[in-house]
Amino acid sequence: MRILVDIPNRTLESLAEICAREGVARAEIIRQAIALYLKDQPLQEDVFGIWKSRQDKVDGLVYERNLREEW
Repeated sequence: MRILVDIPNRTLESLAEICAREGVARAEIIRQAIALYLKDQPLQEDVFGIWKSRQDKVDGLVYERNLREEW
């Protein structure tokens, strides 16, 4: 998928130097940078808030509906 991103000129100049040195297209360098960034980010499934230690891991929407049925 293509996306539109605003990148400062100074950053683009540095990126152009890296591309020339490595002989790699700018798009490839950007893909690699994003992949490295995402590698260090926690996935949503790794986070479960205050229910992290619960054994039943009930779906939040199901839990909410069950509570509202009591009303």
